[in-house]
Amino acid sequence: MSIIKFNKNRLPWINDRVATWMDTDDFFADDFFMRDKNVPAMNVKENKNDFEIELAVPGFSKKDIEVTLENDILHICANSSKEEVEENENYARREFNYNSFDRKLQLPSSVDQGKNVKAIYKDGILTLNLVKKEDAIEPPKRVIDIV
Repeated sequence: MSIIKFNKNRLPWINDRVATWMDTDDFFADDFFMRDKNVPAMNVKENKNDFEIELAVPGFSKKDIEVTLENDILHICANSSKEEVEENENYARREFNYNSFDRKLQLPSSVDQGKNVKAIYKDGILTLNLVKKEDAIEPPKRVIDIV
């Protein structure tokens, strides 16, 4: 018996024959309108001197990942050529597909593109540090003495 994805949009008053037909279409769908599920989850932190971007990209090696910066666009992509399919397995649906992703980010004007972007890949997390321009760094708070 196969496990079928639960359809939370199914209306309770629809009879089983119609519901089975509706669920079958959903079961084999490739989720065209939900392509962003193949995009890695991302955290963006703004620090005093830089921006820190973290992407969850488990299963890739460093050589599979490419990061480029051009015209205020940070382009992060990966392509893994390994595809291990076991011939004896009888899958009804396979959602573990982390062969590739492609993500582009528009950077704010405060990022200094002349500085090197620091990239670290450890334990499935890709961390990028983008340095801010000198004029974008807020000066420290000054306390003014009252006379």
